[in-house]
Amino acid sequence: MAIDIKLITKLRAQTGAGMKDCREALEESNGDLEKAVEILRKKGAKIAIKRADKEAKEGIVYAYIHANKKIGALVELNCETDFVAKNEEFKNLAHDLALQIAAQNPLYISPADVPEEVLNKEKEIIKEQLLAEGKPEKMLAKIIEGKLDKWYEEICLSKQAFIKNEDITIEDLINEKIASLGEKIKVGGFCRKQI
Repeated sequence: MAIDIKLITKLRAQTGAGMKDCREALEESNGDLEKAVEILRKKGAKIAIKRADKEAKEGIVYAYIHANKKIGALVELNCETDFVAKNEEFKNLAHDLALQIAAQNPLYISPADVPEEVLNKEKEIIKEQLLAEGKPEKMLAKIIEGKLDKWYEEICLSKQAFIKNEDITIEDLINEKIASLGEKIKVGGFCRKQI
């Protein structure tokens, strides 16, 4: 099936993936834009898994100061090579992450970074609330797990919905950039200040 260049360009603008990847995804999905987006996201996740054991020693530190000069965010974004660190797409990702941090105020990079005592305290609070609501004891573990997932979406950068496209998480966004740039990318750290 021949794919219209306009459709390829539209998919590229929507996902940031390369032209070749967009064309292949559209061919695989028979021109269905939504399916093509899903194919690209899955491909990004597979590439991210392959690159997970690579070292990300290069990168940049990016600063974002909001127009009102009252909120600022600093993010360290790591990659494998200096070549990618100088790439405009990588710099745009750093900007988007700093913007996300300024707007959404995450506390941790990912669920793995949440200290055990903080996690245990949150589980305790949720359990007490559920018991007070009269939830059955045998259902607690499953309900607590679901509530923790929602909590991670609030406090962990990687699990937050991307402010520029709420259909994807920050983790999905980073995986898309790993796929398009071909290198491991990870957030090394961040901080946020507000007056």
